Amino acid sequence: MQVASAAIPNNLATSDLTQIVPIFSGGGTRLSAHIGIIKALHDMKIGFDTLVGVSGGSIIASLYAKGYSVEQMRELALVTDFKQFTEFSLVRLLREGGLSSGDVFQNWIDEQLEGAVFADMPLDLNILATDVNGGGPVLFNKHATPDMKVSEAVRYSMSIPLIFSFKPFKEYLLVDGAILSEDALFEDWRGDGTPSVCFRLQSTEQKRKAIKKNLLQLPQYVSMLIRTFMTAISREYVNAKYWHNTVVVNTGEISAVDFSLTPEIKNTLFELGYATTKEFLPKKCAGFMRSSAL
Repeated sequence: MQVASAAIPNNLATSDLTQIVPIFSGGGTRLSAHIGIIKALHDMKIGFDTLVGVSGGSIIASLYAKGYSVEQMRELALVTDFKQFTEFSLVRLLREGGLSSGDVFQNWIDEQLEGAVFADMPLDLNILATDVNGGGPVLFNKHATPDMKVSEAVRYSMSIPLIFSFKPFKEYLLVDGAILSEDALFEDWRGDGTPSVCFRLQSTEQKRKAIKKNLLQLPQYVSMLIRTFMTAISREYVNAKYWHNTVVVNTGEISAVDFSLTPEIKNTLFELGYATTKEFLPKKCAGFMRSSAL
């Protein structure tokens, strides 16, 4: 897909518009919801030239920072078969902590980004991953890692435990950025006090039919375990300290690890992201603007 590489054509980042730093957090295969969020920000004339991507949110953040329009990202999400990124290797799970290597995904996102490194990006793109060796955040951007391929950082950030292998980087052992505490997300990213708003996708536990023990096989068990783990992360309590700066998009029973999403469900996710942002961001803005004035 060809992407126009003008300096900031798609973000409405002009001085006379309201500015925020959006944090696109989590999502997994539900990335269409983040596209709907960006569409809502455009329609509300809220601009940004700095953005943060965490886990699945880093996919959309990187595409947007590269210059993709909402329409291009939406089309890409609709035509992409997410099942191509999954494998099922128990040997790899035991050796590397994940069923899939993640190489197919990394090659795919690198192709979409045309091999861009952070220094190439028109916008100030920040991607966060989690170091399980020390438990803290690892940040990738044009200041810390200017010559790193953005696709590599995205691969680190969206390493869903058990699905994708952990990846070493320097002294770090990197996995999904969604495991990070909220304190790692709410920085003064622009250095001028521009408020950060975290757009966080949340799912509800699915009600499933009872399974007879003699019919439960290992692949099915591992799949259930991963789904339960990711649902638990997405439902994690939002600290009151950051509530005014967090917009929660409830995706219902649509899971972050559903790699078989239909175009209809992807469109539903887009609409959920759009409608939730339009409804709740004005209320959140009023709240954190009051808080900052105190």
